[in-house]
Amino acid sequence: MTDVVTLEKVGATGLIAFDNPPVNAASHALRQAFQNCLETAAADPEINVIAMYGKGRSFVAGADIREFGTVPQAPILPTIINRMEEIATPVIAVIHGVALGGGLEIALGAQARIGVGRVRVGLPEVLLGILPGAGGTQRTPRLTGLPAAIEMITTGRHVAGPEAIKLGLLDRLSDGDPRDVALAMAEEVRAGTLPVRTVGQIAVRVDPQQIADAKAAVHAKAPHLYSPLKCVEAIAACDQPILAGMDIERALFRDCLDSPQRAGLIHAFFAERAVAKIPERNAIPRRVESVGIIGGGTMGSGIATACLIAGIRVRLNERDAAALERGRHAILSNLDGAVKRGKMKPEARTDAEHRLSASTVLADFDDVDLVIEAAFEDMAVKIDLFTQLDTICKPGAVLATNTSYLDIDGIAAATKRPQDVIGLHFFSPAHIMKLLEVVVANKTAPEVVATGFVLATKLKKIAVRAEVCDGFIGNRILTHYRKAADYLVLDGAAPQQIDDALEDFGWAMGPFRANDLSGLDIGYATRKRRAPARPATERYSAVPDRIAEAGWLGRKTGMGYYDHSTKPAPSNPGATSIIDAVRAEHGITPRAFTNAEIVDRYMTAMIVEATKVVAEGIAQRPIDVDATFLFGYGFPRWRGGPMQYADTIGAATLVDRIKAYAHDDPHYWQVPPLLQRMADDGTTFADINADS
Repeated sequence: MTDVVTLEKVGATGLIAFDNPPVNAASHALRQAFQNCLETAAADPEINVIAMYGKGRSFVAGADIREFGTVPQAPILPTIINRMEEIATPVIAVIHGVALGGGLEIALGAQARIGVGRVRVGLPEVLLGILPGAGGTQRTPRLTGLPAAIEMITTGRHVAGPEAIKLGLLDRLSDGDPRDVALAMAEEVRAGTLPVRTVGQIAVRVDPQQIADAKAAVHAKAPHLYSPLKCVEAIAACDQPILAGMDIERALFRDCLDSPQRAGLIHAFFAERAVAKIPERNAIPRRVESVGIIGGGTMGSGIATACLIAGIRVRLNERDAAALERGRHAILSNLDGAVKRGKMKPEARTDAEHRLSASTVLADFDDVDLVIEAAFEDMAVKIDLFTQLDTICKPGAVLATNTSYLDIDGIAAATKRPQDVIGLHFFSPAHIMKLLEVVVANKTAPEVVATGFVLATKLKKIAVRAEVCDGFIGNRILTHYRKAADYLVLDGAAPQQIDDALEDFGWAMGPFRANDLSGLDIGYATRKRRAPARPATERYSAVPDRIAEAGWLGRKTGMGYYDHSTKPAPSNPGATSIIDAVRAEHGITPRAFTNAEIVDRYMTAMIVEATKVVAEGIAQRPIDVDATFLFGYGFPRWRGGPMQYADTIGAATLVDRIKAYAHDDPHYWQVPPLLQRMADDGTTFADINADS
């Protein structure tokens, strides 16, 4: 018997304690020790109640995700849980912290469940592309009924203690030390005041129409996803004897394990955690209790909202009183929206408003811990602001720019404290989007980088470390693959076909609909800034420039690539005329593209530039690129990110594809040396991640 699970005998109670820090994950070692303790307790004639509880932060937080995709080692969890239902000695589960996935399934195998404190339970396997594989789809509906089980399992949401009581997942809520509660509840079982029953013996009726309706609803909500439908299929077997139903569940679980979506979703899960491994992670971050924000527009007000929700004091700066009041109103409106969405309590919203101050005088930033500049995307404007901040801000204050593209080394050089300057590139809307690019300039101090990552955690964002280049990780890659979409339009594809093809692939929004949402003036300004450095051999499409010059800037003006006066927005006939005219000027005879061809070109262009970003060290690892696109650009999570997707295609296939495209455009389509080496060596981006 190992220390990860222990059996303690207290009178007639056998206490089984899970002790596998940090979250008591159901690893092979825990399963083996759990089985041993269970059998020992069941065989002891002096033990008449077995009570399970967790030491540390949780009961059992779930399976060890690192074991997914590998050959399972016996004993597996379903076998242990089924055995728990068979033994004559009553087994109860005392749950504190969280019981998720396999943890909740262990508890469902007990004959009573007691929640302690602010407990949460759930079956989130669907979020990893799988389904509950240890009886969760069979025992949950026996307690909750079919509708609640279907909703809970197909969404993967966590359920707090009071709701778990209403659903029947918990029998009682209590407070106190889990071990003490376990002993007290065992006494109640002996006294008959805590009823016990075997969940697997509870009968449940399955209505075929209910299952059909659930499948239709799940498909409508997540048409690309595989595992939610498999969850419903598994739940449909819950009217069979428990072991027969679990055989069906296990077969469907294996189907999900073999799905590429499972690999992609688990890769995305690990990406969220891998990006925190930065060279500066051992540096001591600076304290950030107050933030000054320059600019009260959409981005500045969103950043301010995120900081206020996180409990940080915010001082907003704008050029005049009218702009300041608009910014303040936008922030308060965002806070009201957070209350309406249930993300914030009314009293917290009131407190946040009290922590917001506003000023048109930049000198009022003399006492803030961090400044975030979210002004107009113009180098001269930013250099002027940082020159002033250098003389205003207190020693040790972090000076951050929210620039999307501009040279942060140049901005830092405008100060006498370049070690304090960093890029904090938020994504709009900043109070909602999860990604934060932390852009490290040449002289940025390690503790300033660490501060950026700590701030991201406070704001509940995913921080990705980036080096300085035009556009950093995300926008640099975006600029490149966005050209592929423009070239497809030049050569014959319609913007709507391209958007539809990429949304069918899984993107949240196609590139032209996304441009209309963000505003066509943003890309127009960037292209004009870059025009002097554009190579003579580069193919250039004037289509987006002409649409912007016509005053069609997307949703903000009611017209862009689409006509937004009606819903769903049809194509803008004026934009179509511009496309036809530009094609004629270039002497292009439009040709047809299949949706598959569109996806291949677009995704290959993305992979090409992403490979360069990794090779140049702008991103630390391929998985950092994946995280950037998963959390900031709407990349389909179930595909794992562009680098994970590239591995499913294979480097050799990608190289052949690029060489074929290069026949028509050798300037744009060039094989990155790193990708060629991978094709020659048979290696993958996953190999690079593993070596990093």
